Amino acid sequence: MKIRITAGSTVLTATMNDSATSRDFISLLPQTLKITDYSSTEKISDLPKKLSTQGAPGGCKAAKGDITLYAPWGNLAIFYRDFGYASGLVCMGKVDGQLDDIKKLSGNVLFERID
Repeated sequence: MKIRITAGSTVLTATMNDSATSRDFISLLPQTLKITDYSSTEKISDLPKKLSTQGAPGGCKAAKGDITLYAPWGNLAIFYRDFGYASGLVCMGKVDGQLDDIKKLSGNVLFERID
């Protein structure tokens, strides 16, 4: 499953994994989310609903480019730096290349499914 992430002139694509959490996220698309920087490591956004974590492991090791759900807060997190393992983090996919452009995501960002 592929998605496009657009913030102004910055356009990224990503490949999502086939998990309940990813499918639930994709069901929300197209969706414009307000993206902010968190801890100089990731871009985060609140989501309009809680996503399913059915079958998800208890955590994952996040690396640059990973698109994740932080289940305890229910927010989307896209990493632009390697982070390491975190409990409650659910990996949903990865940005395809252009990893340095993740830092440019800010404000209203459009997420769309690509068929």
